[in-house]
Amino acid sequence: MCVMKKREQYKRLVRFLLTFLNVAVLTGIYAYFWFTYYHERQIIGVLYFRRGHWAILFLYAVLIYFFGKVYGAMKVGYLRVLDVLLSQILVVVIVNAITYVQLALIGRWSFGDHLMPILWMTGFDFIAVCLWLVLSKAIYAALFPAKEILLIYGDRSPRSFIKKIATRRDKYIIREAVCIEERSDEYIKERIDHYSAVMIGDLPAQRRNDFLKYCFERDVLCYSVPKISDIMMMSSETINLFDTALQLFRNRGLSAEQRLVKRAMDIVLSLLMLAVASPFMLVIALLIKGYDGGPVFYRQDRLTRGGEVFQIYKFRSMVVDSESRGARLYARGDARITPVGHVIRNLHLDELPQLINILKGDMSLVGPRPERPEIAAEYRREIPEFDYRLKVKAGLTGYAQVYGKYNTTPYDKLKLDLYYIENYSVWMDLKLCMLTFKILFQKENTEGVDPSQKTASVHSRDGGGGEWRT
Repeated sequence: MCVMKKREQYKRLVRFLLTFLNVAVLTGIYAYFWFTYYHERQIIGVLYFRRGHWAILFLYAVLIYFFGKVYGAMKVGYLRVLDVLLSQILVVVIVNAITYVQLALIGRWSFGDHLMPILWMTGFDFIAVCLWLVLSKAIYAALFPAKEILLIYGDRSPRSFIKKIATRRDKYIIREAVCIEERSDEYIKERIDHYSAVMIGDLPAQRRNDFLKYCFERDVLCYSVPKISDIMMMSSETINLFDTALQLFRNRGLSAEQRLVKRAMDIVLSLLMLAVASPFMLVIALLIKGYDGGPVFYRQDRLTRGGEVFQIYKFRSMVVDSESRGARLYARGDARITPVGHVIRNLHLDELPQLINILKGDMSLVGPRPERPEIAAEYRREIPEFDYRLKVKAGLTGYAQVYGKYNTTPYDKLKLDLYYIENYSVWMDLKLCMLTFKILFQKENTEGVDPSQKTASVHSRDGGGGEWRT
């Protein structure tokens, strides 16, 4: 246990060195093609000297690092291996595409000319990132094996939570779970001393604080599932006007200037996206119409800022009259989905008409998922705080859509949405827009709810498809 604690302090350094290796190798591959093809053969028509070479290579390295940070391509040991690999591939494709455009502009040749060297370079990059990932994973696993964890929970069953943690046995292994209703605090503290990490869940505030302080005193890593109030406290502003520090909670959503900038960004980006997507939208419309002759678009009442109801536009992915028996969420293996619907839902292309909603001002490009009034009412009966997410406009994409899944429970989605609202920034919006492109390739983000899961299931004492609410 002592060895593990000592190694933890070097984790950031190891990640930095692995990141440096990744950027250096990819930049080195680019340097080879730059010197042996584009510059040596004077393909770009400009003779570069020493400083010019450094500038070209430095720009490439900066792009690799920037997009790597955005997509989490360097997070070995944090994200799953396949997620890191997908991120690395996206980074290579995006950066090499930008680099090709840059070279074409400098060399003043038509797009399509001298394309083969970039394609060869991209192929070598793919091999390099695969080898880097294998090496990095082996190093990280050897230095930082999975943490053996003690779970402390309250009167609600932690089974669904334990099931989630079990999907990442490369990082966390819950060896023991202790209920505060069954054991004394002294017993639990004695058990904490046997572990290098602790997870704290559904506990009363006072007892949770006692365990947090105990872990702090003994340098034990401590994970805690946040309550809604915890998320609100994350964005509080500290005021030091007196000799007692105060925390200010503004509780107002976005400020007037933030809404103005956000609206301007919505208009510009939605217009650009409509211009690019219009040919694909035409093809999708023809396929939907050709399949069963039904309507192309599907309109539905949804909620946005302040509880205002608007009609959302989507490409129809289900059979006509799919909700003749009432409103219900899309479920895994849902028989109502048409063949065309399966494809456009998996690629999120059914959402494209919502760009019109964004232009109209009903929605924003980034924000909480727009829920249906009747389903939101069900959630509200179980989660009175559910309307907190209506402090901002609904969004085409958002924090919960990127970091959650379609079948993430309502309470977890609420906490993700509140984190976005309380920590909003223009950069966060831009980052979420870029990350949205990545989740198009992740199947779990498009899966429906489990057929056994109730629509408004937010907590459960037996862990059967419900939520471990804290």
